Amino acid sequence: MKSDSTLKSEVLAELSWDPIVKDAPVGVIVKDGVVTLTGHLSSHAQLSALEHAVRRVHGVRALAVEADVRLPTEHERNDTDIALAAERALEWNVLIPHEKISVRVEKACVTLGGQVEWQYQRRASEEAVRHLFGVRKVVNQIVVLPKFTPVDVRNKIEEALRRQAQREAHHIEVLVDGAEVTLRGQVHSWAERRAAEGAAWSAPGVKQVVNNLLVGLN
Repeated sequence: MKSDSTLKSEVLAELSWDPIVKDAPVGVIVKDGVVTLTGHLSSHAQLSALEHAVRRVHGVRALAVEADVRLPTEHERNDTDIALAAERALEWNVLIPHEKISVRVEKACVTLGGQVEWQYQRRASEEAVRHLFGVRKVVNQIVVLPKFTPVDVRNKIEEALRRQAQREAHHIEVLVDGAEVTLRGQVHSWAERRAAEGAAWSAPGVKQVVNNLLVGLN
């Protein structure tokens, strides 16, 4: 287990390496493996990039974000402007069924609602508005609704596993509970574990994947 001082050094090194956040005015506190970020950032996109950078560091047990977004005057937009920009961003993104997505903006916080069939559409919707000028926060309340029965989802996942990780398909158990998929069993490598998880996410309607696959030699 890494010491807090070592973990802090590695987090700071990761932040310095990432060009999006290397100059961000952020403080880093580490205690018992928990990383706390403090400071005032210029955009929600920068704050999101900071969170991703910290999570890339091995040994981080948890992340607490006490940093906030304080927009420079030249970046401030009223809620109407932000709402219009968000609507256009969703409409212009070919991955998003924009007619199924609702947008609400209050005090520069964008709340997305609606229902989609795929997890990637939910993620793409958030990505589309995260980098807009003036956005302080994004709340993603879009719901992924299964279009198929659990049996259909299980069959599609198992078909995908046979295509992507054929050697391991017969070692993987697929459990479906509503829109949640759990993978159990054993694979030979982390690459095969990731391939199996990717196959599970590719099934229509999947909202959560619990990857309990073990990596080891059979």
